Amino acid sequence: MSRANCLTMCNATELIHSIPVDAQTGAVSVPIYQTSTFVQEAPGVNKGYDYARTGNPTRTVLEQLIAKLEKGTTGIAFSSGLAAIDAIVKLLKTGDEILAVDDIYGGAYRLFTSVYQQFGIKLNFVDTSDANQVINAITPHTKLIWLETPTNPTLKISDIATIAKIAKANNCLLCVDNTFASPALQQPLTLGADIVVHSGTKYLGGHSDLIAGLVVTKEKELGDRIKYLQNACGAILAPFDSWLLIRGIETLHLRIRQHCHSALAVAEFLSAHPAVDKVFYPGLASHPNHEVAKKQAKGFGGIVSFTLKEDTNEAALAFVTSTSLFKLAESLGGIKSLVSHPANMTHKSIPAEKRRAAGVSDSLIRLSIGLEETDDLIADLEDAFEKITLKQHAGNQRAAAC
Repeated sequence: MSRANCLTMCNATELIHSIPVDAQTGAVSVPIYQTSTFVQEAPGVNKGYDYARTGNPTRTVLEQLIAKLEKGTTGIAFSSGLAAIDAIVKLLKTGDEILAVDDIYGGAYRLFTSVYQQFGIKLNFVDTSDANQVINAITPHTKLIWLETPTNPTLKISDIATIAKIAKANNCLLCVDNTFASPALQQPLTLGADIVVHSGTKYLGGHSDLIAGLVVTKEKELGDRIKYLQNACGAILAPFDSWLLIRGIETLHLRIRQHCHSALAVAEFLSAHPAVDKVFYPGLASHPNHEVAKKQAKGFGGIVSFTLKEDTNEAALAFVTSTSLFKLAESLGGIKSLVSHPANMTHKSIPAEKRRAAGVSDSLIRLSIGLEETDDLIADLEDAFEKITLKQHAGNQRAAAC
């Protein structure tokens, strides 16, 4: 057994036994405390809870669980991934600058530029997979470095440990969006990051049935500040969604193992296909930061992106509407495989010139590899390629006839 597999198994055991048995009833499943308020013995004297926006026992279990998985001190659960990101940005003040990865999730880009820029938060987008670009871009105003690694959707890899040292030397906070990797594969706080953020909607939930955001901090003082913002601003995760997320996390390690296995096979298939131009997957030796990914993660994840040799919006749309098992939809990380066209979907809010400069071309297609049989997924992709080839051939015949 490899050391990486041993680590995964040990983490799975730790995870399962980190979810407590209910002390009052012995229930194996965490109870859903569907209540807005709690009876107090006297004003300010209670059993740890007074009002459900401030705290809820079901949400507390989730927050403690994600903190343990990420090796942090404090976990905070929000109503969405963007609500979690929003709370982190609220640590800043007018005149502060965010140095962010250029290939950034469209929702984060929209929040940074359309909401916070008007309040005087400065922005600088660079290719953080090149640490020298980070060093050259930092200014005295830079207070937060924002990484996604792997990025969405071109799967760039940034060296977390190296950039953590850069951040510390310049008195910056380092936040890593760990959504694509999940704590089953990567734990940024152990590599020097200050904050980890997740869209719990994705791999942590794993079943495309909830919306949630999570923040974990390395230091308690920073966690207390974000916890204060959670309560003050109110974007909390409800008890039932907290319970759903706990239930999803219980099988995280098993799911991630299969996601990674199938994703590598799909990436290798696409790399050999004549209609494909480039394949983006950190598990391929051809990936420019493959060695960094190997160093800082236990696996390469379940997302594969690729571009077509016919680099047009029309070609990509033809492909994403020709699959059967891969369902055309927003989001990722669930048990069912999904396909999306970032230029028209997740990254549409980013101006076209910025999007293309970051590597999100018009023909780029993102696959979220689910838990179906690997061979079936590859057959579905092959069938989609055949369908668009037949459509193109029929179109050429009609044009020739005219």
